[in-house]
Amino acid sequence: QVQLMESGGGSVQPGGSLRLSCAASGSGFSIDAMGYYRQAPGKARELVAVITHGSVSNYANSVKGRFTISRDIAKKAVYLEMNSLKPEDTAVYYCNAQGLQYYQFREVWGQGTLVTVSS
Repeated sequence: QVQLMESGGGSVQPGGSLRLSCAASGSGFSIDAMGYYRQAPGKARELVAVITHGSVSNYANSVKGRFTISRDIAKKAVYLEMNSLKPEDTAVYYCNAQGLQYYQFREVWGQGTLVTVSS
């Protein structure tokens, strides 16, 4: 069974930084894209950033220039460096992985980690 383990959330003041990490475990899962989504209270889940196996990345307009996504393919891990954090970045951040397991498409979600930006 494939699982995603997240870490790195917490509380920070506006302008601060946090780094989220996510690693996949389990056999037979060939990961293509990994990324982060977030969900603020009362709002729909939205894409924050995604990176493909070929290291092509895409960001939500709201985080461009502030967040950087990277991955370690060997470790099946993805990282989100978040700088210049704003109160509107407050949300639960979910790691996501998409790929093939035993020739079937699979999408896996992490348990979520809370990021709170407040003074």
